[in-house]
Amino acid sequence: LGLLGALVLFAGVTWVCVKINRISVGANLVSALLIFAVMPFSYVNSGGIRGGYSLWFLFCVVYITMTVKGKLRYFYHAASVLTAGILYYREYTEPDFVSGIGSDAEMFLSNMISLVLIGILISVMISYSIRAYREESRLANEQKKEIDELNKAQNRFFSSMSHEIRTPINTIIGLNEMILREDISDEVAEDADNIRAASKMLLNLINDILDMSKFESGQMKITPVEYGIGDMLSDIVGMLWIRAKEKGLEFHIDVDPELPSRFIGDEVRIKQILINLLTNAIKYTKEGSVTLSVQFTQKGPGSALLTFSVSDTGMGIKKESIPHLFSAFRRVDEEKNRYIEGTGLGLSIVKQFVELMGGTIKVNSVYTQGSTFVIELPQEIADERAVGNMNIEARHTMNHRVSYTAEFEAPEARVLAVDDNEANLLVVRKLLRDTKVQLDTAVSGREALARTLNTDYHVILMDHMMPEMDGIECLHQIRSQAGGSSRAAKIIALTANAGSDNQALYRREGFDGYLLKPVSGNQLETALMRALPADLVHASDGTLAAAAASASDIRTQRQRIPLIISTESVCELPPAMLRDLHISVLPHSVRTAAGIFADGTEAESGNLLFSYMDQEDNPVEAVTPSARDCEAYFARLLNSANRVVHIAMSSRIEKNGYAPAAEAARIFDNVTVTDSGQILTGIGILAVRAAEMAQRGASAEQITDAVEHYKTLVHTSFMIGTMEYMGRSGVISPMMSKFAGALMMHPILRVRNGRVYTGSISFGSLKRVREKYIRSVLKQVRRLNATGHKADLSRIYMLYADLPQAELKEVQEQLLAESGFREVICQKVSPSVAAGCGPGTFGLTFAEKSEE
Repeated sequence: LGLLGALVLFAGVTWVCVKINRISVGANLVSALLIFAVMPFSYVNSGGIRGGYSLWFLFCVVYITMTVKGKLRYFYHAASVLTAGILYYREYTEPDFVSGIGSDAEMFLSNMISLVLIGILISVMISYSIRAYREESRLANEQKKEIDELNKAQNRFFSSMSHEIRTPINTIIGLNEMILREDISDEVAEDADNIRAASKMLLNLINDILDMSKFESGQMKITPVEYGIGDMLSDIVGMLWIRAKEKGLEFHIDVDPELPSRFIGDEVRIKQILINLLTNAIKYTKEGSVTLSVQFTQKGPGSALLTFSVSDTGMGIKKESIPHLFSAFRRVDEEKNRYIEGTGLGLSIVKQFVELMGGTIKVNSVYTQGSTFVIELPQEIADERAVGNMNIEARHTMNHRVSYTAEFEAPEARVLAVDDNEANLLVVRKLLRDTKVQLDTAVSGREALARTLNTDYHVILMDHMMPEMDGIECLHQIRSQAGGSSRAAKIIALTANAGSDNQALYRREGFDGYLLKPVSGNQLETALMRALPADLVHASDGTLAAAAASASDIRTQRQRIPLIISTESVCELPPAMLRDLHISVLPHSVRTAAGIFADGTEAESGNLLFSYMDQEDNPVEAVTPSARDCEAYFARLLNSANRVVHIAMSSRIEKNGYAPAAEAARIFDNVTVTDSGQILTGIGILAVRAAEMAQRGASAEQITDAVEHYKTLVHTSFMIGTMEYMGRSGVISPMMSKFAGALMMHPILRVRNGRVYTGSISFGSLKRVREKYIRSVLKQVRRLNATGHKADLSRIYMLYADLPQAELKEVQEQLLAESGFREVICQKVSPSVAAGCGPGTFGLTFAEKSEE
């Protein structure tokens, strides 16, 4: 009865909490009452374990699981288990602790009642949950339908807006082009050029808004078509050169001369990506230059990876702003850039287009020094003939114009233009005037059918969005027109409906071509020349010259390095090897009383350095590059390379180069910093391995994976000639260094798991200790070969500080004769290492054979 009363109370509490919309409060209250009041009271007064308590405990667990959320759920579960444990223990140790069940019949009855009640309660709870879930699902589906309807309405609005805006702009650009064809003053020509560029930029902004709405609704698709890379670049330059010139910026396009001339991809979207990036580069650059570089990497028969790099000398991007760079409607460094115009959509759209095409986009930027965006897009090759040396001088200048010449003349060709807007028909008529084609016009589909019934047209230019009969229906009517004279005519869609999806629609419906308004005279002439019968077309002598004149400031360059391997100057590799393998080096430095000097360029190790250091008043300290040094270094490398893999000193070494390099790499998407787990020539061996893989065309990911595996196979060790310098640098105490010097103590240091430890200590003269050390390394090589872990005998690396030439040659000959190594690579220690280790330092490094 107590439980039934409690259940009534709980039902009342639950009903009240639901009514006042405090369900979580009610669930917590009921759970607390169950655990701390009702269950203990019922246990003690209803027969304990014989009274069906275990079933009610199960109900308590189910109730908490279904109604309580967050950390309180775990608290109540723990409390219920603890309460049950205490009650079970008390009953076990004190059977008289519970009462209420006298006979077996009462026990069976109590358990039966508990089972039925709990079954009903759990059934009610589950039914309520299912009903709530169904209600939520219904509401979610209704909201989804509303959102879908809103998206459709939004898309219809943007599509209509795009169409309606393109139509008058088509008239503006078309008639403006007629002005440019006339014999006008340079001032009028400059104004006309500005009108053309501004109109095209307006269209680009409209496209961004339309595309963002398509992305949000999941309707954006990529439509591959064949395109010429040179034509595409010329169009881009034609749109943007004026804005760059107005700001006094240099505007360059660097093209790899081996680049194939034609590709298959979504030209419209690629052009949109590049225009957005270049527009941003021009907007955020006050002085200097903006450069677009185009390269490719052959990926297989008929396929390539196109790499576009957009670089500027502008303000750069703050490190903390880079993660938000591709967010829509967000501008980095808002306070400084609040006067710069833009929709805030450009980079967001760029990233989504790149990903939709299966490519990648990365940004490298140093604040106040400029930015570089690198886009990699897989494309099919349509024509493998190289573009060659496109040595085309800049022709888009304020005071230079190219006189217009029609690409062809076709006085016997019959062309019909169909458009419900008479201004558009006027533009077509004027743009085709010099081609001398016989042009008729129609302002509706009905009028077009009337003309095609009796006239054999070679080409029909058809608008899509027309009242009564749209262009697609008119196309089908012409194709099936009984007795029609133009059933075999080439029909080209000339429409303001932008987007690759519309192009695909027109191809499916049977159009022979597609031209997007606003259309230029060059585009219109080119499309007609391809569609007209060859015997009717008489190409103009000036066609090639006019085509050349449409390009601006396109120049070829030596191909950028796809991937460069970088390491630290303490890798201790010979300069000739670094040059041959194209390994770049980040210099460490030494600090003296006279200043800081970089390894290898401003400071050299040797007797002069040691003589300087022997004077106690001349302290010398090794200096690791800072994060700022690394940033500048990586930025410089990325001027000539698309990717950088930097192999750094072990992160487990004090004052290592990994930490600042990793911090600097955070602002570069194209820089990968790898922890070598090594020092000295151990780093060098890994850098050589990585450079050899890079020359074979391995990716950055493959190289870093290989380095991670290979670094465990490298054996690095070296002996210290004198511990005096370690005492000066604070590695050991001065007293310890003097004691070690008195005993002629020479530690042998080894690298394991990224740390340096003392492998052994030898006593005696430098030469004797060196010979003993060499024998121990050769013994290690023989032991590896005997146990099946074969050493790589192609080369062994020898490091020394001040070994005389005669002894150096003697050691080389010994290593070649006794070890089986085919080559000994010798290198004097860098100044920053010499400053810490001192004269007499000598080391040997080799690697095991890799199974890869």
